Amino acid sequence: MAIELANHIYRDGEGVPVVLMNAYPVDHRMWDVCAKALADFADLNDVPDFPIWAPDMAGSGASPVPSDADSGPRMANGAYSEALDRLAGAYVDLIKAAGYEQAIWVGLSMGGYVAMDIQRLYPETVAGLALCDTMAASDGVGGENRLKMADAAEQTNSVEPVMHFAQPADGDSTVKKTPEFIATMTGWINEQNPAGLAWRQRMTYGRPELGAVPETISAPSLVVSGELDHSSNPSVMRPLAERITGAEFIDIPDCGHFSAVEHPDTVARALLSLVKRVQSAQKNA
Repeated sequence: MAIELANHIYRDGEGVPVVLMNAYPVDHRMWDVCAKALADFADLNDVPDFPIWAPDMAGSGASPVPSDADSGPRMANGAYSEALDRLAGAYVDLIKAAGYEQAIWVGLSMGGYVAMDIQRLYPETVAGLALCDTMAASDGVGGENRLKMADAAEQTNSVEPVMHFAQPADGDSTVKKTPEFIATMTGWINEQNPAGLAWRQRMTYGRPELGAVPETISAPSLVVSGELDHSSNPSVMRPLAERITGAEFIDIPDCGHFSAVEHPDTVARALLSLVKRVQSAQKNA
């Protein structure tokens, strides 16, 4: 057995698929509006239909929580030291099972760690790469909060320990403070599996060091940053983009961590630009 991913296909088409990888603590639905906008903008620009997928990350949405056997070794503190690598392999297996050799990998936050690990382990599968509100560096000492959150979700068997993700804080974006955003995020989080929430944090805490990955990226790439993102604002993301040859950098005003949810049209336009660059690169190869 291997890690199993429930895939959601927004659109079929020819050519390289765009694979959208979700953030914590939600599932693929965070991409719903952005994915539709991407398809609509592609149609308006007469870009030939291309597949748009959004698998639920392992332990989120309809994707089951991986077993210990599928997750690999556990560290003394309960984190999984190989789970991110195995998860990256599961995404690659998904595209290959459908007959594709490459994808345009798009990851937001935790999804960005997966995208960078795919680049680290399977660079031949990377036709394009988009890193949204994420980072290459490890958590450092701050990562201990991940394990506390994981323990709390398991011990209470509830989503309450992560419900703060749905609540605005001082300095958050206009969108994040709206009742609509709060209700949507609350609804998504309420439908998550507490064991899956814990697994994703243990997977992320144990991830390998990805700090050297940006310099290895040669495919067309995009870096997106919400200007009000507490952890991945332009002070973090712009230097990341500068380490990637030819990367396009987009910073979004009045936007927090969930850029694809808060400003889906802006992210969709940037993704369409990336798709066109990938198509052009492949045509000229």
